[in-house]
Amino acid sequence: MIKIKIYTIPDCIYCEEVKRFLKDKKIKFREIKVMQNKEYAKEMIIKSRQKNVPVLEMDSNIIIRKDKEGSKEVIEKIKKILDKR
Repeated sequence: MIKIKIYTIPDCIYCEEVKRFLKDKKIKFREIKVMQNKEYAKEMIIKSRQKNVPVLEMDSNIIIRKDKEGSKEVIEKIKKILDKR
């Protein structure tokens, strides 16, 4: 079973869209709220080399959102990884 972490902040529409996609597909994930813990924020930045959210960690894959791409690109990357399984 794939392990998924999603780094989020409050009121992030992109984060909500990605979480909704995962829930609709009945895919379990662990939400990491980076505003509540500076160590998680540092961890996210180190892993993703940027500050945009959401950031997903799927096993050894890091999926980031580019500034203007929104959640669509993130969801497409998730689908590609899941299709390989």
